[in-house]
Amino acid sequence: MTDANAQGTDAHTQPTSDDSARTAPNRPAATTRRYEAPDADCVRGSEYSEILALETEQRKRAAEHRRKRGQAHPEQERSRGERHGHGEHHEHGKSHGHRLDDDSGLAHIRRDLAESIATRADSLTAILKAIHAHPETAYEEYFASRTLVDAVREAYPNLSVEYPAFGLDTAFKVELTSADYDPAKHRTIAILSEYDALPGIGHGCGHNVIAVSGLGAFLALADALATSPEAFSGRVLYYGTPAEESDAGKELMARAGAFEQVDAAIMVHPYFMDVADQAWLGRRECRVTYTGVSAHASSHPFMGRNALDAANLAYQGLGLLRQQIPGSDRIHAIIDHGGDAPNLIPASASLHINIRSKHAPTLRALSRRVEEVLQGAALMAGVSAEVTWDSSPMTMPVRTNRPLLKRWVSAQHSVGRHPYPPGTVSDTLAASTDFGNVSLRVPGIHPLIQIAPEGTGMHTVEFAHCADTPAAVDAALDAAFGLASVVLDYLVDDELAEAVRADFEASGGAVDVEGYFSDM
Repeated sequence: MTDANAQGTDAHTQPTSDDSARTAPNRPAATTRRYEAPDADCVRGSEYSEILALETEQRKRAAEHRRKRGQAHPEQERSRGERHGHGEHHEHGKSHGHRLDDDSGLAHIRRDLAESIATRADSLTAILKAIHAHPETAYEEYFASRTLVDAVREAYPNLSVEYPAFGLDTAFKVELTSADYDPAKHRTIAILSEYDALPGIGHGCGHNVIAVSGLGAFLALADALATSPEAFSGRVLYYGTPAEESDAGKELMARAGAFEQVDAAIMVHPYFMDVADQAWLGRRECRVTYTGVSAHASSHPFMGRNALDAANLAYQGLGLLRQQIPGSDRIHAIIDHGGDAPNLIPASASLHINIRSKHAPTLRALSRRVEEVLQGAALMAGVSAEVTWDSSPMTMPVRTNRPLLKRWVSAQHSVGRHPYPPGTVSDTLAASTDFGNVSLRVPGIHPLIQIAPEGTGMHTVEFAHCADTPAAVDAALDAAFGLASVVLDYLVDDELAEAVRADFEASGGAVDVEGYFSDM
């Protein structure tokens, strides 16, 4: 074709005896019609969004009423713009000091934590913005992980740093211990940072904020020990945890032993409001491949066994199953292969399925029901089925430790934030996170902190924009103080530690996450 055009001739008019060079005959143009959805000019799902917003607003009002009713001295509450600060005033217009009450003799240490975060605010802000500007997807977070590790090494060159760690190139572990640390006597708590981004969107889940929150908290605790070696006794681990978005990096870290010597683990997640806790669903991935017998779809269809029929039956069966499951559960699936040509009875077809549930036992029960549907479809179509679960590690529902959560809320009050209590946000908005896998192994919390206007959906371009704003910086610094304060409480307060353990055991204790679904 290139040579013919170069000579100014029409390649389609040149006869040839060489079959390999023969061109396809001219064909009439195909006819294509496009049908727009009747509501294509509307925002789909807007009616549901309005209902959810109303429901959330009602819950918020109820929570606000309870908070005000239980407030002994309302005149002592300070607005965020009036807080008494110990730190410097930064260009984004907010003082990052904290009003500290006398509490069990820890007020001076909390003041040290606050001053440390205020002093490091500019460098932490620069890191938040740098990670936002270099979004990296699962297991590719080389810039983010190296930036965080370099910040620790620059501040404290003598700390023990493992990077990479736990068999993952972009995971790391940093260890901080008090001078008198004795593993037989003292507790260990882990602070977790995520930093992976979403393909095509960037930091649409705000993991750059999570990264800096954890870093700021860890450095503040290191500063506190450097200033006052007796500030606390125990061990603080700072973990960089890759691949939350499209895999389950924390589960791989856990299987490599990351949490075997950990007594509690904490992190924070950005959101469109301050919420102490909300539902985080467990998630499993399932793939099913149906294998039948191919045949000519016109002359010998009776000689075939249609794998696509099984896939179609399975898809419909999953849809019908939705009526019989709780509203907080989820089933979503696609038929990712349905045959190769319409004149052949498909010998192979497959589905890719995700299921989610609010509790570990119900996730296991839903898994059984789904597999029964998949088996039944194979039986009806007369084909074989191969079902594979969790080719990417499952994520488990988050179990929140209430005593630790109360300390987080208390710390947030001291910076002028008032997180809404659990139950404020409808379970309909629930997503999933691999922190659930950690929270079923050790006590943990995963609170949410506001960086975006209310109603801004995560995993959107709009949320990604909000992750690089003054509000995101404010949230990261407030969260750093909150995490550091919870760590301090947990390591110093023996009664709190006992309550944390008691709540964890009462909620079911440690779960064998890796083997949880082996007896399905």
